Amino acid sequence: MHDVVLVTAVVVIALSFDVTNGFHDTANAIATSVSTHALSPQAAVLLSAAMNFVGAFVTLKVAATIGSGVANPKDVGLYMVLSALLGAIAWNLITWRMGIPSSSSHALIGGLIGAVIVGLGFSAVDWGKILHTMILPLVISPLLGFGAAYLVMLAIFWIFRRASPRRINRGFRLAQILSAAFVSFSHGTNDAQKTMGVITLALISGGYLAATPFQVPFWVIVSAAAAMALGTYVGGWRIIRTMGTRLYKIEPAQGFDAQTVAAVIIQAASHFGFPVSTTHVVSGSVLGAGSTQSVSAVRWGVGRSMVVAWIITIPMAAAFAALAYLPLHFLGR
Repeated sequence: MHDVVLVTAVVVIALSFDVTNGFHDTANAIATSVSTHALSPQAAVLLSAAMNFVGAFVTLKVAATIGSGVANPKDVGLYMVLSALLGAIAWNLITWRMGIPSSSSHALIGGLIGAVIVGLGFSAVDWGKILHTMILPLVISPLLGFGAAYLVMLAIFWIFRRASPRRINRGFRLAQILSAAFVSFSHGTNDAQKTMGVITLALISGGYLAATPFQVPFWVIVSAAAAMALGTYVGGWRIIRTMGTRLYKIEPAQGFDAQTVAAVIIQAASHFGFPVSTTHVVSGSVLGAGSTQSVSAVRWGVGRSMVVAWIITIPMAAAFAALAYLPLHFLGR
């Protein structure tokens, strides 16, 4: 009976994390579209929520990476899963309150690492797998976004070099509706999987599922997709301001470029089961697109503060998860 209550608590809190992930990352999909007036805030949020829901059904490779990539699922206890979620949610809320577009992916991975270290020790953490399937993709993906968005923007400038700015802006505003939908779809494909992986890990820990093969129940997929869509609909307007105006006063062509490049990178990562950060990829793409017009036009100070947040997210979420685990473990004895 105790395990039933604990598993239920983990599921509820995991879905709550999915909601915070949705409103934390809404800006990634719609900020540039709102900033350029391609979409109204209400229409953008509704479109993003719908596409996030649909995208969650595409693949389960990222869920398997999260659920089995930090440590052996058979060794991870329910209190560790619960602590990881609490640590990730705490850091998500702190950065959301401050308007910092940090990574929910980093937060969740950090929470899992911190909980496993406290519960099982450093040796229980699969550091090699974490490095190759989680950390490196998280680091490389925004750099790819920056470089690809820069090159694509140069190509757009060359292709439309004789067109009037007014026609270009009108055309790319319409195109941004598609690119915003694509980013939202990709966000659901990658980020919703992370919550599915955690819930499945809890079900394995509680003895309700076998550890191998790692399989996500259909009700978990639907629940995580719905929670992500709900969080997206609620919206993260503080972060939308940072992404849409403070990094770079973006034009429709740059917005389309950044969103499309980011979506392609996220889709590729999902195909290989890499849990990348939508926040990172979109931020890198926005900076890359903006740099083509003028390096000085990009507010690098804001970008630097975001990078600092990215660097400290894993250790901070790990610390919060470790702090949560100690009283939970004591009370559960």
